Amino acid sequence: MYTILGVIARPMGLLLNMLYNLIGNYGISIIVFTVFVKLCLYPLYIKQTKSTAMMSEMQPKIKAIQNKYANDQELMNIKMQELYKEEKFNPMGGCLPMLIQMPIIMGLFALLRNPLRYVTEDSMIFAFHEPFLWIADLSQPDPWILPIIAGVATFFSFTLNRALASTGMTGGSAGQSEAMMKMMQYIFPIMILWMARSFPSGLALYWAVSQIIQIFFNIHMQSLRKKIKREQQEKRIREKYEKMNRMK
Repeated sequence: MYTILGVIARPMGLLLNMLYNLIGNYGISIIVFTVFVKLCLYPLYIKQTKSTAMMSEMQPKIKAIQNKYANDQELMNIKMQELYKEEKFNPMGGCLPMLIQMPIIMGLFALLRNPLRYVTEDSMIFAFHEPFLWIADLSQPDPWILPIIAGVATFFSFTLNRALASTGMTGGSAGQSEAMMKMMQYIFPIMILWMARSFPSGLALYWAVSQIIQIFFNIHMQSLRKKIKREQQEKRIREKYEKMNRMK
């Protein structure tokens, strides 16, 4: 596992080391490092949001095909593929960004939880133990303040993300997914708070800053999704108008 994570963690360690050499403060370096990584992942978040919004708009058509061809699975799949082709939609478009993000996030956790494993420069050995604000040593856990910030930021980030994900979901499975997300909305932040109390403060700092940035991302994505929905509605009206003109 460490070998796999090392492929991602080591180059990130080099980046963190470079930032520290420029800034000279390990805590600020982690913040700048987190901002840089989140901005690099931003296009993936946008792609995922667009894919989710498009899937939401296609739900009535998908439901109609499922009802019409409920007794013929093969024909249903053919009609679904035709719909995807007609709408120029890739059903894997929302999953791919998430699959790319997961190893990056795991690599970051590995790096900041055990930085000496992936960063070997002598200057960084002392940097990991530097104080930052009220934290005496960033390599040691912060009992409460930083974990609480991380937990609260995770709660608001997850709440906004839940609102994005639940829009347009229909059917029984959608109700189950909504119930699960609602439960995780409260459980996950508590888990983060509890785990952050045992993590090095540097890792807790990364997670807190990451979730604060994610809150702003999610707010922007909500407005982006509304814009996409409006454009799709205008497109349907335009197509309907053109169809009426052709029938005249």
